Amino acid sequence: MHAPLMLDPDQARARLTELTVVDVRTPGEYASGHVPGALNVPLDRLDRAVPALREAAASGTLLLVCQSGNRSAGARTRLAGHGIAAYDLDGGTSGWAARGHGLEHPAGGAAKRAWAMDRQVRLVAGSLVLLGLALGLLIHPAFQLLAAGIAGGLVLSALTDTCGMAAMLGRLPYNRGSACAVDLETTLARLRQGAGSVRDSDSERGPVPASGA
Repeated sequence: MHAPLMLDPDQARARLTELTVVDVRTPGEYASGHVPGALNVPLDRLDRAVPALREAAASGTLLLVCQSGNRSAGARTRLAGHGIAAYDLDGGTSGWAARGHGLEHPAGGAAKRAWAMDRQVRLVAGSLVLLGLALGLLIHPAFQLLAAGIAGGLVLSALTDTCGMAAMLGRLPYNRGSACAVDLETTLARLRQGAGSVRDSDSERGPVPASGA
């Protein structure tokens, strides 16, 4: 079995000018800060982007990024099924920032801090479990089935390496980004241009300051 294609944050930063970086988080997460030059292709739109990603991979090296590395690893596996090779950023955006490397925000957009999707899922799942238990104690035991259903969903999520709750949360307005978010068709066009032209376009905005280590 081949080892996963991984780059740690320092390796990725050293090679950033030759990489096409694709952030698979939600637009809201992406707007809260992303690896400089990264293009946003949300995980739930990945299949739509396959042709453009294939062209980008043919002309350069793809690097997939999410918050912690879980979603980008899943995206890399899905792309491999289409014959598209890509690297995965070890530790994701969190690992990048932890190394003191700067994050970029969409032009004209406020540096809003959106919760990472895994944190949102934990909040909603935990809240529903507590709600089911409370209603089961106070109103009727049948409400405890809500807690059991959430637990079963989490087990299924782990077994299939998918998350239906994350997919639903990703469609909520606060996760879809703001008016400054780049639409998918524009992103796909930039992917087809290749890493070089994307990097040249981003360089016009000047250097991105490093965040505090």
